[in-house]
Amino acid sequence: MTYSIVAREPNSGMIGVAVQSHYFSVGSVVTWARAGVGAVATQSFAELSYGPVGLELMASGKSAVRALEALLLIDSKKETRQVAMVDASGNVGVHTGSDCIPYAGHIKGDGFSVQANLMDNDTIWGSMRDAYLENTGMDFPERLVTALKAAERAGGDIRGRQSAALLIVEGRVFPNPWMGRIVELRVEDHKEPVEELARLLRLKRAYEWADKADSRFAEGAFAEADVFYKKAFEFAPDVLELKYWRGVSLIQSGNEAEGRTILEEVYGREPRWKKLTSLLIKANRIKGNFD
Repeated sequence: MTYSIVAREPNSGMIGVAVQSHYFSVGSVVTWARAGVGAVATQSFAELSYGPVGLELMASGKSAVRALEALLLIDSKKETRQVAMVDASGNVGVHTGSDCIPYAGHIKGDGFSVQANLMDNDTIWGSMRDAYLENTGMDFPERLVTALKAAERAGGDIRGRQSAALLIVEGRVFPNPWMGRIVELRVEDHKEPVEELARLLRLKRAYEWADKADSRFAEGAFAEADVFYKKAFEFAPDVLELKYWRGVSLIQSGNEAEGRTILEEVYGREPRWKKLTSLLIKANRIKGNFD
């Protein structure tokens, strides 16, 4: 009772899976991925073993097609299942059982598959395919979320919406199976889960820039840190902490007037940040004219 996409981005090698459903915590069931191995979406009376065992089979050298065939062969309820797999080479295996509840179907493309069941109409998976193919200029995670948005616009799950998830891993193998995760976001219960997933992705982008800024700040490269804090703030203008650290970095780099203006706004909205400034000064973590 779900729609999803699995895909491999050919330029970067990133592998991902994204999903939405009228089901609580759909990401804990449907989405599986391992860096350098592949991704799996298991749905429609979902059998969870398709995820971890499918990844193990692909890690052992089987293609996504062969891994899926092997699991279907031993599944007595395979006609109730809908499963899609993509491996690190871009091979795609997908199955929509004959007993999946209409509207149900899938489309397999070059390095990706879109699939859905218990939908409002039979255009959902086609709309997802079109959105994925038409937005090649987007970053890969955003591109997968755009495919989910297209499904919603086309009608989506006949029961409505509740949860969504996005899991992206790197294309190269890591020493441990839990390593190499680029994006791992879940919306467990929300009136607009796909939109919330998109918001969380923007927030993740903001903190990625903030992490870069923090590193440069710690090294004393305050002007460069300010550039990165500004980028972070552009992705998440409502996050007060990002604005605070940009103000601090400006003062540290010598731009005291602009920095103090920003900090006064932050202090006005939340006085505890002013107390933090005092503590940082006492701990000799920041220097400059903060008065």
